[in-house]
Amino acid sequence: MPRTIWSGAISFGLVTVPCRVESATENHSIQFHQYHLEDMGRIRTRKVCEIEDREVSNAEIGKGYELTKTQVIPISDQELRDLPLPTAKAIEIEAFVPLDSVDPIRIAEGYYLAPDGQVAAKPYKLLRQALERSSKVAVAKYAWSGRERLGLLRVRDDVIVLHAMRWPDEIRDPAELLPPPVEVTEDEIEGALALMETMARDDLEGDDFKDTYTEAMAKIIEAKRAEKPLPEAPRVEEPGQVLDLMAALTESVSKAKAARGEEADVREMPKPKKATGEKQATKKTTAKKAPARKRRSA
Repeated sequence: MPRTIWSGAISFGLVTVPCRVESATENHSIQFHQYHLEDMGRIRTRKVCEIEDREVSNAEIGKGYELTKTQVIPISDQELRDLPLPTAKAIEIEAFVPLDSVDPIRIAEGYYLAPDGQVAAKPYKLLRQALERSSKVAVAKYAWSGRERLGLLRVRDDVIVLHAMRWPDEIRDPAELLPPPVEVTEDEIEGALALMETMARDDLEGDDFKDTYTEAMAKIIEAKRAEKPLPEAPRVEEPGQVLDLMAALTESVSKAKAARGEEADVREMPKPKKATGEKQATKKTTAKKAPARKRRSA
């Protein structure tokens, strides 16, 4: 049973939908702790007061804002819950927009919104069906963990999903990461599109999308538990420097087809086009007629 993270309501105009926020994802990664290697004693983090130089319990610990080095403003959990914000107790829908108008880099973790009680069933279903029929997503504001956030509401398998969103000023400008100016030919673009076509899929299911890292880590742990030799690491080819893009694309298409059990030919790859000057020269040569032969006099 998923844990309830937050409870409140979705505010949709004058319509209120009581709801609970539940985790939508699970972490199946293998977790490690820190140990003293000499005797394998667990290493733990202890909370120590810098002034009294002693360990303190969780009951003695609260939040505070450092105004200056010598002045800290304490903030209690109750004060955070009672913030004078309309979003402190509700997910306030502000607008409805097409999903493709939202840059994916702004979309973060997702949560399921569950109707809270029988009274919420009808307005919840109303909002869900309206979202489906409109083909839009809702953009909302809400307050969690001491800050106001922006969120995106969409429908997945008859459930409303809330995605946390980053504010515009939280996205870094990528201009500093741009490579130096280079030219890419039309043939190279067509070659990349041909490679993409051989790698196209209709879903993200299957062995290609399994967590092989966790599986490999589990094998190592089992081997050490049973005092057996560790599994050999596969040889991974170091990526080389690409000098000829078209040759690399052609070989990539061939390998992708072979991996899918298809005939490994690359007939659909674009052939390099002749230069413009070469075309014109060919046309001029073709256009010239052979000189007419003179008739011999009888």
